[in-house]
Amino acid sequence: MKKGVLGIIGLLFFISSVNLKAQDLTTYYEKSDFKETASYDEVVSYCKKLSKASPSVQFSYFGNSPQGRGLPLLIIKKTNDKTEKPYVLIQACIHAGEPDGKDAGLMLIRDIAVNKKLQSLIDKVNILFIPILNVDGHERFGPYNRINQNGPIEAGWRTTAQNYNLNRDFMKADAPEMQSWLKMFNTYKPCMVIDCHVTDGADYQYTLTYGIENQGNIPAPVTDWMNKTYLPLLEKNMNQLALPIIPYISFREWHDPRSGLESWVSPPMLCNGYVALHNRPCLLIETHMLKDYKSRVNATYQMLNQSLLIINANIKALKAAIASSDSIVMSSAFRKTKYPVSYIPGKDSVMIDFLGFEYESKQSDLSGGLWFTYSNKPTTFKIPYFNQQLADECVSLPEAYIIPPEWIEVINKVKLHGIQTHTLTKEVKIKVKMSLLKEIKWAKSPYEGRERINSFKYDNSEAVHSFPAGSVVVSMNQPAALVAAHILEPDAPDSYLKWGFFNTIFQQKEYAESYVMEKLAREMLQQNPALKVEFENKKQSDTTFSKNPEEILNWFYARSLWWDEKLNIYPVAKIFDAKEAEKLSNPGNY
Repeated sequence: MKKGVLGIIGLLFFISSVNLKAQDLTTYYEKSDFKETASYDEVVSYCKKLSKASPSVQFSYFGNSPQGRGLPLLIIKKTNDKTEKPYVLIQACIHAGEPDGKDAGLMLIRDIAVNKKLQSLIDKVNILFIPILNVDGHERFGPYNRINQNGPIEAGWRTTAQNYNLNRDFMKADAPEMQSWLKMFNTYKPCMVIDCHVTDGADYQYTLTYGIENQGNIPAPVTDWMNKTYLPLLEKNMNQLALPIIPYISFREWHDPRSGLESWVSPPMLCNGYVALHNRPCLLIETHMLKDYKSRVNATYQMLNQSLLIINANIKALKAAIASSDSIVMSSAFRKTKYPVSYIPGKDSVMIDFLGFEYESKQSDLSGGLWFTYSNKPTTFKIPYFNQQLADECVSLPEAYIIPPEWIEVINKVKLHGIQTHTLTKEVKIKVKMSLLKEIKWAKSPYEGRERINSFKYDNSEAVHSFPAGSVVVSMNQPAALVAAHILEPDAPDSYLKWGFFNTIFQQKEYAESYVMEKLAREMLQQNPALKVEFENKKQSDTTFSKNPEEILNWFYARSLWWDEKLNIYPVAKIFDAKEAEKLSNPGNY
């Protein structure tokens, strides 16, 4: 009886699996005659179908959104393959109104794992695919979310339910979705990331443009792999498919091709800039919003396909380049050089052919601005391409940073980024360099939920300071050293200081009454002739100050023994002594 029952169950399972494999795996996008994109629920349902149809596909969630939706993740690897392979991460809908990568990726995964037309794409790598990263924004679905975009009929919204732009959040990681992404990223450590978008801007012939960090902000081994291996093959293969590509379109004057193209180095708040700090390449795909949806999805599909072909064929060299780049940023020699945390465009250019459309511009009688109108007549412009980036702000990297324990939000975020840390178990006194900030200028309005600092100046001083138990040491002898530097170096464009994580250090909390300071100020002037000279010079050079009694008395208070010695002091300290840094970073010592 038992054998009979088991036999029937086995037969039913066999029949169901045959039916499953035979079921329709045409995507919602394909069924709509290439004009529509699926909802979140439809995407999740399709992902589960793929997982059931092929043992090479695993479906899971890597986190949850503020509105309670799971963040979907597909893992694609060869069945019963026990070898350790690097991962390539492909993600779509970080801007949920730009769904091209979602529909292209779902078809690609099907053709790899179920139809097996492209099974060779997982010969040497495994694939991670996030069809929708901004899941809540995706469900703010409608026909009026992307005014510049030609299809699909309906799409999602750019930002999350909390109004975060996820592609501005990679460094500060305020959004729960981004915090989950960082955990996933540091679990798999992908050898390359491909981030799918749709661009705005001018009209031109290219269906797809790309961005990649090859201007010097990644160590030379990975940069060379991109410039000498990956990009030449990618451009050649896409041209053979009649899909010519060009670096991301950024005109020196918006909308105007004749003004010339310019390159840039992406800041770490963006995906491609962030992945670069982990010494890995990131391809930014930007399809052209004015092209029809079918053409854009097809171009994305081909770009993903060709990228994976190239990565598979050259994975050994890519792995070696990443390992070599990791070693470079971990070396003491690297820390002895000035490290650029920001870049500016160079003045040199090269002339290139640009496939555009004839256009004209005229002064608008409505807005008063320039009104660009594009024709349907293709033309090739010969324009300058300013493709050089020069180091701008450079810093001296320490051997280690120390973060006092009270800055728990910063400490938790540092760890979230996969940065190795050591927590001190007892108090230490050590010689460090610290900064006194001054002339702070704030942004006029909040940006991405935070009050940013636009600029400041500082004075550095080196002295012995005491750090209590619970303080966190961040050694720079680790692969994620550049991530740590961009978080903790004040001058970095996405430093936590500039993002407002330390804003409370600028708040004066104790004040002196005027009747106390009037007496004390006179005593200070009598006791210190140099102070009197400084005071008179201040009044002469600053007429606003000289007419403000409160500022004058506070000026004296700031030079008294009662002044708050921690006010305007950046609390993250730097250790430049290599032996001391190594000793502090060793759990056996502290």
